[in-house]
Amino acid sequence: MKITVWGSRGSICSPGSKTIRYGGNTTCLELRTTTGRLVVVDAGSGLRYLGKQLMKEPGVKDIIFVLTHSHWDHLIGFPFFAPAYKPEYNISLCGGPAARDSIRKYLGHQMSAPYFPVDFSIMKARFTYGCACPSDRCEGKLEGFLDFNECSSLPLNHPNGGYGFKFVDRGKTFVFLTDNELRFQHEGGLAREQYVEFCRGADILFHDAQYTEAEYVHTQGWGHSTYLDAIELAVDARVKRLGLFHHDPDRSDDDLDQQVNFCRDRLSLAGREVDCFAVADGMKLEI
Repeated sequence: MKITVWGSRGSICSPGSKTIRYGGNTTCLELRTTTGRLVVVDAGSGLRYLGKQLMKEPGVKDIIFVLTHSHWDHLIGFPFFAPAYKPEYNISLCGGPAARDSIRKYLGHQMSAPYFPVDFSIMKARFTYGCACPSDRCEGKLEGFLDFNECSSLPLNHPNGGYGFKFVDRGKTFVFLTDNELRFQHEGGLAREQYVEFCRGADILFHDAQYTEAEYVHTQGWGHSTYLDAIELAVDARVKRLGLFHHDPDRSDDDLDQQVNFCRDRLSLAGREVDCFAVADGMKLEI
């Protein structure tokens, strides 16, 4: 499985001279299975760049979208996704339980007047709405993920809900838990122990790490975790690599370097061998 990061920032786009190294685009990941299937996770502002790249790949016409939730920073790139306007593309929109109807509604709403000048109906790609799960936690395959040994979801601990995902391709596991607050109970969210179990033994975990401990005093209940929360989860779940994700829009490149050093120091003091890094736009990983 190959993972390419097109957006790792949280809340709002943050371009500028202080975010050049880690990037300022909001959440968007590209996954390529060992058989070449393309899966896109979330449609943040980074999706625009992925769309431009896909237009240069004539052999790729089938795209599966997995959407964690419908807050603006995770959907803002969809109206600018160039393949969606071309009839030769097949786009499957997927999410957690009961997403079959809600995804189409949310995407259509953000492109309706007066919020956007181009209506969703202008998009000429063939859309299907699948991969809806029959329960809060999906075990085994989701419809449309036939190349994966497993694709499972579970509820995020986040205002207005959402879903995290685990992808297993030929024995290698990638877990994506953005917008997940581990130290506060939101409606529909799970206990911390359930997230630990979901991440157990993952080769790579991307987890929300938006706040410092000092910031969290003022932001508890906003739907995001601290750096300390993320590394403690990774340790308890015995993951191999931890990618700090959903960077605060006010966090500069130098600030992120400082937080990575803090996390690595804490892991070293605890005697735990977890490869910890801050996820960056343009990053490519393979497991």
